[in-house]
Amino acid sequence: MKYQNNLAFAKEQDKEDSLSYLRNRFLIPKDKNGNNWLYFTGNSLGLQPKSTKDYINQELEDWANLGVEGHFEAKNPWLNYHEYLTDKMAKIVGAKPLEVVVMNTLTTNLHLLMVSFYRPTKTKYKIVIESDAFPSDRYAVQSQLEFHGFSKEDVIEWKPRKGEELLNIEDLETIVVEQGDEIALLLIGGVNYYTGQFLDLKRIAEIGHAKNCIVGIDLAHGAGNISPDLHNSGVDFAAWCTYKYLNSGPGSLAGLFVHEKHAKNKDLPRFAGWWNHNKQTRFNMRQPFDVMEGAEGWQLSNPPILSMAAIKASLDMFDEVGMDALREKSEKLTGYFEFLINEINSDDIKIITPSNPKERGCQLSIQVKNADKSLHKKLTENNIITDWREPDVIRCAPTPMYNSFEDVYRMVELLSLILSKGKETHTENNI
Repeated sequence: MKYQNNLAFAKEQDKEDSLSYLRNRFLIPKDKNGNNWLYFTGNSLGLQPKSTKDYINQELEDWANLGVEGHFEAKNPWLNYHEYLTDKMAKIVGAKPLEVVVMNTLTTNLHLLMVSFYRPTKTKYKIVIESDAFPSDRYAVQSQLEFHGFSKEDVIEWKPRKGEELLNIEDLETIVVEQGDEIALLLIGGVNYYTGQFLDLKRIAEIGHAKNCIVGIDLAHGAGNISPDLHNSGVDFAAWCTYKYLNSGPGSLAGLFVHEKHAKNKDLPRFAGWWNHNKQTRFNMRQPFDVMEGAEGWQLSNPPILSMAAIKASLDMFDEVGMDALREKSEKLTGYFEFLINEINSDDIKIITPSNPKERGCQLSIQVKNADKSLHKKLTENNIITDWREPDVIRCAPTPMYNSFEDVYRMVELLSLILSKGKETHTENNI
């Protein structure tokens, strides 16, 4: 597509956008004058679908009217409520229904998965993560190492090359070839939270498995954003949150993937609870533990219905549209955003996210030379909601479900104005 740097072009793209109707299905925060915020933080917390309240109210109404009988008699019986989410979530992450379950929260799921898949020995115990992994991933793997009697220093970092921001897959291969006999687990962020780089999951799995390493993926910034094709990638496990691109509400439940090749292995060590016991005999309280096959075999407790109702509201919308259509729009929208940022034509601003649409989702990480958090504050004061990451990066996510081409145009227009005013002030102060 040949982009143009003007408002008329942006409006024309919105007019031609077959998914533009989705924007009206979300509640967009407004400023004191009733104008919509320019909301670019779907990578931190997605906006609320208008339908969410109705989905939750349905369960509140059934609870009020049915009490405990809601487990069996509710419009959506609660006993197996998580199953309403499975097929739709599996489509989003490219998995088989057997491989997916919605439960707990992200880091909890990572720990539960590592109970099963991080089985260190005296000689093969190290864990590989990307050097700028999200902090909770680092804390999780360090604590797992220490729990097993090793040191947090036994984390191996996959780092960008000197002077670069992005990871190079050949460097990971070198690490695993040279140190693979000591590596038990690769736990990699499928989309890096800081740069927005989408990594080649299939290649990562092949590299790890070549040295008999388990491969796990954190898809916190990937689920609902890119198409990870988890089953075909061959990774052993993955986990993700649902409150970012999946619009399920603050602190909502997470998703978990365990590859089909592990589905029937009941000998895998794991923590046990009521809900990963065979559902056919679950209520016969005196039966010995009989773990379920597939991802459901990692559940512990019965599902929190109100949170799952919010997830259901969002997943129904994703299922209606499909990830292919969302990715198609996302590439166009993010491409326009990239074009406009480059049109600012300043040495003080640089996009550190890959320019190849196949190597990124909708997030662009914009590095601003000599900037500090005051820039983020100025954007917020102008009702542009972005995400600041130290030392000098603004993370922006033009989300295809509710952001428009006009949003992108107006955001970059205001950013350019703020940067130019800041430069004028800096010049005056040095005269």
